Amino acid sequence: DSDPLVTATRNVGIRSVRRSISGPGFRPPLQARSRKSLQKVLAAAEDVLAADGFDEFTMTAVAERAGVSVGAIYRRFDGREQLLAAVKDRLLSQLEEDLAGRLRTAAPSLEGVVSVFAAAIGDAFAAGGQVWPDLLRSRGKSAMEERGRQALESVRQLFEQAVRKYHGDVRRPDPAAALAAVERMMTGALIHRAAMESSSGDTTTMQTYARQLSDMAIAYLLTPDRR
Repeated sequence: DSDPLVTATRNVGIRSVRRSISGPGFRPPLQARSRKSLQKVLAAAEDVLAADGFDEFTMTAVAERAGVSVGAIYRRFDGREQLLAAVKDRLLSQLEEDLAGRLRTAAPSLEGVVSVFAAAIGDAFAAGGQVWPDLLRSRGKSAMEERGRQALESVRQLFEQAVRKYHGDVRRPDPAAALAAVERMMTGALIHRAAMESSSGDTTTMQTYARQLSDMAIAYLLTPDRR
């Protein structure tokens, strides 16, 4: 297909992300039944992480929640960190896929694309709830960090492709630079909010926060440089 959003997603994210959990020790499922079982385990892992937090996340707890043996999980993953990386991969893949789909149906305007971009990321973080803070704040896990970098690049390319046709509507002296700054601002702010969700004390919903960010971004893009 020729849809640039589809191409960007394919090239950067959705087909390549599995590299982050496919290192030594990970046994990818080959049959439909095994893939279904893996998704059940990953969904259970998300539930355990959301309910009990990062420190209490164990293979035994996941096995109990999924209704499988601990040995069945160890046949797929070497250990806890690889399973956590798979959870992060699953959540980020869902974010990328949803973002690509929603950008394809955004209102055909600069405002439409910017608003949908912020809303899609905000909705993904809201849906993940308490799973995100621990995953986003984790450090020293090379596979998880690499997957995060892949997602950031995928998100950047999707935004870039979606707004390319609206460069002429931007009133800043360098539209490309202004749009790049807006993408970094919105993405970075939403990631920070998701990472701090459990301790920030801010009662503003993620969706409201996303709307505030997109409103600020649109106002900046449509305001001439004062210098």
